[in-house]
Amino acid sequence: MTHLAALTLALFLDALVGDPRWLPHPVRGMGMMIAWLDRRWNQGTKRRTKGAAAVAVVLAAVYGISAFIVYVGYALSVYVGVAIEAVLIFTAIATKSLAEAAEDVRRPLEAGDLPAARRALSMIVGRDTERLDEAGITRACVETVAENTSDGITAPLFYAALGGAPLALLYRAVNTCDSMIGYKNEKYREFGWAAARLDDALNYIPARLTALVMVLVFGGRRFRLALSILFRDARRHPSPNSGWLEAAMAGLLGVQLGGTNTYGGVVSRRPTLGDPAAPLRAAHIRQAVRIMIGTVLVFTLLLWIGGIIVALAGAWGESARVV
Repeated sequence: MTHLAALTLALFLDALVGDPRWLPHPVRGMGMMIAWLDRRWNQGTKRRTKGAAAVAVVLAAVYGISAFIVYVGYALSVYVGVAIEAVLIFTAIATKSLAEAAEDVRRPLEAGDLPAARRALSMIVGRDTERLDEAGITRACVETVAENTSDGITAPLFYAALGGAPLALLYRAVNTCDSMIGYKNEKYREFGWAAARLDDALNYIPARLTALVMVLVFGGRRFRLALSILFRDARRHPSPNSGWLEAAMAGLLGVQLGGTNTYGGVVSRRPTLGDPAAPLRAAHIRQAVRIMIGTVLVFTLLLWIGGIIVALAGAWGESARVV
């Protein structure tokens, strides 16, 4: 229950202050460690083994340091422990910053300022943005909001509920490893293999739970259609997890996501998700952000319900043993 209290407090902290650049952030430290190991170990032979070892080093450091800090906090008092956990979990989630980044794209897009919208979009996506029109900008932003609802918020909350701040930060470390070295290009195909596979494994359950919560909460009159689109299209995405979030969002908004993207001038054609019932417009970005925020709130409530059930079951089992 202390983990649940801490993650709820972390959500309030995130809503208040977001991700200020002046605040020291653990992810920056993780990134520096990964980059250092990349420079020294991503060469020569046995790169897959070296990459797995690099991930293991990062995870051991992140989990060990965070577990020690939390242990000291709880040794002082349960209130100090919960407060420390809350601050650490707060650094692993990004609800406010994701919403603000999406709004930074939407505002100039609705005003007809495509160059400004493209610049804002380039800060949150890896694809080329220079030639995107309103529909292309909207699609990229909506896809990012959908995917990061799990990657950046509900997944770390899920692991925080299971194992507190250390497990939430361990998840964030895996996610950071994947974002830095989990590519399928020549440089990282072997070295980043372990990071990519581990990220897929840790996101498997949270991504599916998050997608289902999205549809259950926001389906409304489109519930059956959105649910059918989710199960029809989720597996079309090249990622085993991202497709669930994007298919759910596409079904709820009545738009089509996926398709052709360009990365560094290289064209990447992906299957489409959803049906083009409506053309993509800037207003869909605002709707996607609302779905993201509502999904996070309901997901957190479900974590509380699950935690209470487990606690009651444990208390019942203990009382039965005593009797």
